[in-house]
Amino acid sequence: MPKPSTFPILIDELKNIGIPFLTKHGYLKPNESKYGTISWERYGKKTGSISILVNTESEAPRIFFNYKCNETLIKYEVQLVSVPSNLGRGLVWYFICPITGKRCRKLYLANTYFQHRSAFSGAMYQKQTCSKKDRYYSLMFSTIFKSEQIYEQIYSKNFKKTYSGKPTKRYLKLLQQL
Repeated sequence: MPKPSTFPILIDELKNIGIPFLTKHGYLKPNESKYGTISWERYGKKTGSISILVNTESEAPRIFFNYKCNETLIKYEVQLVSVPSNLGRGLVWYFICPITGKRCRKLYLANTYFQHRSAFSGAMYQKQTCSKKDRYYSLMFSTIFKSEQIYEQIYSKNFKKTYSGKPTKRYLKLLQQL
């Protein structure tokens, strides 16, 4: 008799908020408070949005979430912590997961709250759900599809083939791979 299917939560498909995204958009500047909205899209359709307020002015920096999940308004906060960089330049920011208390750089939306990936049991990445045979086939056929990916990179919108009349290192590397 076959094993019953478990239909695990796929971490790759969950909405998430990461420290690199917040840093890139200027939310994590020291001694500032910034308000904004984050939206997610899938296949060109908006799948969700969230309002956030990041406050790094106080002794205990926090990020405040405000969103609707299953027609229920949810408001809560997550503690932020900063550690001096090992390079001696600036700070490295982390979330403190409200469920597990772990320090992390990315929070995932599952079960109505943003939390660390270890907070929900049975969650897997997409690659972990593939059989050994599927992994073998994807490895074998990846060489065929790799050339397509290289062409997509070369002919993408903002790809620079030359700089000051000379081909770029990235362009030469992609040509070598072809």
